[in-house]
Amino acid sequence: MSEKLQEIAELVSLALGDLIKTSTIAVGDLAITVERDDIVDVLTRLRDSSALDFNCFIDLCGVDYPTRPERFEVVYHLLSMSQNARIRVKISTDEDTAVASIVDIFPAANWYEREAFDMYGILFDGHPDLRRLLTDYGFEGYPLRKDFPMSGFVEVRYDDEQKRVVYEPIKLLQDFRNFDFLSPWEGTDYVLPGDEKAEQGGEA
Repeated sequence: MSEKLQEIAELVSLALGDLIKTSTIAVGDLAITVERDDIVDVLTRLRDSSALDFNCFIDLCGVDYPTRPERFEVVYHLLSMSQNARIRVKISTDEDTAVASIVDIFPAANWYEREAFDMYGILFDGHPDLRRLLTDYGFEGYPLRKDFPMSGFVEVRYDDEQKRVVYEPIKLLQDFRNFDFLSPWEGTDYVLPGDEKAEQGGEA
């Protein structure tokens, strides 16, 4: 398989040339890094190259590295059925710089770009309908950013008096709890299944 991937890496290098910043083979996949402004050209070439034929869009996702100047990576996964191989294409961006939408190249990217916008705040220029997908109307913040608080900013509940859902600031009735994963049943003279594993894990 590594020989096959190496062969595909050489074909990708021929197809993209100087557009490739880095290229690696890891965990059974070929991964390349390209410039943000080249993403449409790169994915188009990978799709249209008869030697490569990466015409199956799998997904795209965001990754957050808060300490980097360009804190976000946008990662695209493509599949070539004819080559029986996958490729991972990565670009970097920040909170204010939009990435070109690839919906015109791969229509299936529509919802994935909306998800990356909703979860990370990554902007996609040219997207036909860039709005939140998984969070509620009026949601503040981006839940998958590393600096988003674990408890969020607000909580929702149904108010019987007002007969509607209301938003309120988070009120934690207790601190976050630590669990030892032992069974809560006490008084038995035998070890319940699973408890011995939890105790061993705690001693390690």
